[in-house]
Formats: sequence, C-alpha cells, structure tokens
Amino acid sequence: MITIGGGSFRPLLFAPPQLHGHHQYGHRRRGLRFEVRCKVTGAVPLTKQGHRFISSLSSPAVAGDSSAINRQIRKFVAASPKSVALNVLSHLLSPLNSHPHLSSIALNLYSEIAEAPWFDWNPKLVADLVALLNKQEQFPESESLLSAAVSRLKPNERGLALFHCNLVESNSKQGSTRGFNDSYSCLREIIQRSSSVYVKSQGYKSIVSGLCNMDRPYDAERVLAEMKTEGIKPELFEYRSVLYGYGRLGLFFDMNRTVHEMESDGHKIDTVCSNMVLSSYGARDALPEMGSWLQKLKGFGIPLSIRTYNSVLNSCPTITSLLKDLDSCPVSLSELTGLLNEDEMLLTRELVQSSVLDEAMEWNALEGKLDLHGMHLSSSYLIMMQWMDKVRIRFEEGKHVIPVEIVIVSGSGKHSNVRGESPVKALVKKIMVRTGSPMRIDRKNIGSFIAKGKAVKEWLCQ
Repeated sequence: MITIGGGSFRPLLFAPPQLHGHHQYGHRRRGLRFEVRCKVTGAVPLTKQGHRFISSLSSPAVAGDSSAINRQIRKFVAASPKSVALNVLSHLLSPLNSHPHLSSIALNLYSEIAEAPWFDWNPKLVADLVALLNKQEQFPESESLLSAAVSRLKPNERGLALFHCNLVESNSKQGSTRGFNDSYSCLREIIQRSSSVYVKSQGYKSIVSGLCNMDRPYDAERVLAEMKTEGIKPELFEYRSVLYGYGRLGLFFDMNRTVHEMESDGHKIDTVCSNMVLSSYGARDALPEMGSWLQKLKGFGIPLSIRTYNSVLNSCPTITSLLKDLDSCPVSLSELTGLLNEDEMLLTRELVQSSVLDEAMEWNALEGKLDLHGMHLSSSYLIMMQWMDKVRIRFEEGKHVIPVEIVIVSGSGKHSNVRGESPVKALVKKIMVRTGSPMRIDRKNIGSFIAKGKAVKEWLCQ
C-alpha cells in the first residue's frame, strides 16, 4: 500500500501487451531504433533519456514480465533527474501519447516518483493521472487518488476549484465520459456555492472547453449564456472553444454564427480564430469556403501565419499528391500553379500575397536566411517556390545588398516523426539538386543548407 497526498492505494502490477501486436498502436520500429518524437502534434516529446527508458520496456528481456517492468521503473526513477522522470510521466499521461500501449505503467511510475526526495505534489499531474485511469476504467485507483487530492486541497477554495478545472479538462481530453460527467458535476457545485468571481470565471472556462472537447458545443454555448446572466463576460478563449467545437463537427452554420456572436460581444477575429475556421473547413474538404474565408481575412487586415499555410495547404489534394514523388514534383511556382485546380489556385494565391514569407526571411550584408521551422511539408514546399522567385527578383533589381552567405534552415529531424529523418530537409535537398543549386548541407549545422551569396545569385539569375 502506498500513501500519496494523504490517501492510499495499491498500484496494479503492469502487464503490457505482447510486442508483436504493437503495430495497432502506430508504434514503428527500425531495428532497435524507436521513435523519439511524438507522432501527433501537441504531444509531449521525450528526452533522449526518456526515450531510452521507453525502449528498454520493449526489450525481450523485459516485455511481458511485470516484475521486470517494475524493477526498470524503480531503477529509472532512482537514476534520473527530476526533469527526465517527469518528462516521461507527462508523455504517458498525454492523450496524444505516441506509446499508448505503455500508458498502463503511468500509475506505477507516478507511485515511484512520488517517493523520490525531490518530488513536489502537483495537482495538475494528479488530475491528468486520474483522467487516464478513468479512461482505462481503473475506477477504484482513480477514486483513491481523487479522494486524497480533495482532502489535501479542501481548505483552499481556489486550489480545490482549479484542481476540478484540471479534472474537467483532462477527462474531456482523454474522452472519458464517466470521468468527465463526475468532474463536471463537482465543478458545477463549486461554481454555484462560490462567491469568488475568479473561481466562477475559471470554472466556466474549463466547463466550456471540456464540453467542446466532448463534442457538445451546443451545451457549451448554453454555458456562455449562463455566464452572461451571472455577470461574467465570456472571454475570447471560450468563444474560440465553441466555434472550433462546431467546426470540428462540420457544423459550419453554427461555427459562423458563433464568430458573429463573438464579434457582437466585442471580441475581434484574430489569426488564431481564423486558423480554427480554416482547419475546420479543410478537414471537410470545403476548399471554396476556405478561399472565401481567406479573402475575408485580407479585407479585415488579419495577418496569416505559418499555421495558416499548414492548414490550407494540407487540404490541397493536388499539392499533397505531387509531394509524394519529390523526383517529379514541380520546382517552380509557375509550373506548380499550372497544375492546380481553380479552388487550389485561389488558396495559393491568397497565401502567396500574404507576409508569411517575409516573416520567415532575414536579409542583411552578412546573411540571407530562410527559416522553415514550424512548417509542414506542403508549406515548406510553397514557401521554397516563393523564396526562389523573391530572391531572384531581389538580385535582378539590384536594390538589395548581396549577403555574404545564403542559408536555408530546414531542421535536422530532431522533432520529426522519426528522429533524424526530416521530410522538410529531404524536400529542400531534392529541390536544390534538381535545380542545380550551389547550396549544400552545412557541415557545422546539418539542419541547414548554405552557399555564398554570389553563387546563389548566379544560380537563380542564369
């Protein structure tokens, strides 16, 4: 029996599934190299030490042996710094965990970490663990942790309320209906009996977000109305949650209605809201609607972002299809646009006319740099086409200084699905080779391509 935060529970021994079935979880393996980067955007990436620990649990000597698994956990926590141990735990608790077949060890890992001399009790961590246990239907264990946390926080109204806010959001992200409903009811009671505006506003914010995560935007919208009757003005966050909740479900009429209500309530459309709308349209292949929205943004003077590029271009079937074969895809903007259909042509035209490329570029006497960080493959591709045209025009006009060096930063693959294998780097390399570019991988930084400015001018202006 282990006591944590004033309560007790007995952790279950971990019995993982056999590794021969790991492909159902999307876990990929090349020899003995495992993924380090989480496969889904938003997941908690593992450190190198954390990756080694996760890999060790899948070794033939350990897999399937619950006693060996628990020995590995104890050894790992004892030998690891606080940041590394908590990194692995956070990774396993994340709904976007790229090793879901190992999430069953989270309770045992937490129990061991809680015994470490450096451990500080963290209500957010407990909320995330309770939600994961609810998802796994380990209800006695989750209720024991929950009871201990509530007892610990009860004297502190604000702390208790924020813990239940975390519970609502964590349960909703894990998709646990029972866990969400229970935490939702508790938070409702706290809001109703509290006289604190802060507690009420934070509680409502979490409820709105949680309902939308549970695909209940209509209920979330009713909560917005309730907030107003309580004298609490919904903030931009709540409106974003509702509009994206409708958008993810393809309820575009309600999504746009929410946008208008948000504006009527004094909140301006911003780039984040715009990207939510575009992402929602893109998920349903609504390309004409995406085009209309981009034109509307231009009229409002709302700037686009790298995320805008990602959302729009990932929805363009011609571009995504062309990028499947880097040996034959177009290597100029004019050639690319000649292959696009009318809807895709409008989308790319709106993107190209934005300031995103300028923001990704630096240009001075020493260096002309293009930074592709944060861009998906399709975005990097279009930006590269734009960049070659823009730099060519700069050289031909003669109005700008010729930098000593030209650099394209692609990244080395540290944050790619497979560590060290960057799709963007492979794309840039292929384009450079096919166009006869003098730019080569920088020996000092394998995540960059570099060449003398004069050599780049000769290449582009030949």
